[in-house]
Amino acid sequence: MNNNNSIISTQNLDIGFPAKGRRKSPTVVASNIDVELQGGEVVCLLGPNGSGKSTLIRTLTGLHNPLDGDVLLNGKNLDFFAVKEIAQKISTVLTDRITIGNISVYELVAFGRSPYTGWFGSLNKKDKEIVEWAIASAGIEQFVDRDVLHLSDGERQKVMIARALAQDTSAVLLDEPTAHLDLPNRVEIIRLLRKLTHDTQKGILLSTHELDLALKAADTLWLISRDGKVITGTPEDLVLDGTFESVFEKDSFDFDRSTGSFTLHNPNKEPIHLIGDAVPTFWTRRALEREGYKVVENNGIARQVEVRSKQDTFEWKIISEENEHYCSSIKDLLEALRKNQN
Repeated sequence: MNNNNSIISTQNLDIGFPAKGRRKSPTVVASNIDVELQGGEVVCLLGPNGSGKSTLIRTLTGLHNPLDGDVLLNGKNLDFFAVKEIAQKISTVLTDRITIGNISVYELVAFGRSPYTGWFGSLNKKDKEIVEWAIASAGIEQFVDRDVLHLSDGERQKVMIARALAQDTSAVLLDEPTAHLDLPNRVEIIRLLRKLTHDTQKGILLSTHELDLALKAADTLWLISRDGKVITGTPEDLVLDGTFESVFEKDSFDFDRSTGSFTLHNPNKEPIHLIGDAVPTFWTRRALEREGYKVVENNGIARQVEVRSKQDTFEWKIISEENEHYCSSIKDLLEALRKNQN
């Protein structure tokens, strides 16, 4: 599996929790894991709740011992590295919140140099240049003098990424970096990580629950299935071969391969054939699927919805075997469909 661009890889890795106390046998969370993080790529780690995403990240960084198998760092078993050596090669951003005060953003970012200077070592010229680069790369120059306790969640996450960059490692591992952030900040963090990967050729691995963002941002996905297996591949391949939807399959919603989105599932409502211009059709489809309708290709479907552009407005036409009905908005369309359903 290893190649010249490989930073972290695993061989037959089993992760979980060892036997302890009343637990007489190990608890295996995922097994036979063979994955690889390469330089210059963004990898998103996905899986259902409790599937072991955080455990895998901690195992890859040496914070958690594997049950079996090997973690390799630059082709060498992680066991042969001292803690300081690992910290010079892998930086980690975990979900733990910062609770310390009386420390500035600059000082916290500068802690990223501790694998080289020691916790109380002073920064030399090169260290300061790297800290300044990390601050600029994360886009946090405007609040470097602020106390970290006075940061918003989005600002705090950028600061932690800057601290990881200050470690100057070839790999950056992040556990749920978009947790507790609103949508604009989630998008901004993902955009920042992609830019850093492109600019620095670092390998970036992040676990996330943001399935839609992962599909758009990742070069590679690592999917932890419900039976504890890890499947890897490009997002598009995993969608097309059905692997992605099988990992997150539930009776309450469906995954639509044509749009890359999840839709609420209601088997009690009839299928509808939708045609029309691309933009209004996209939003009409979303509304219909939220309402519980299944939008399908026209294979003898009795009901059809056609979306037409009329200057600066749109018109929706419901076509059935009995009649045609015109609507001036998606709200009117849904109300008309509900009346007919009843």
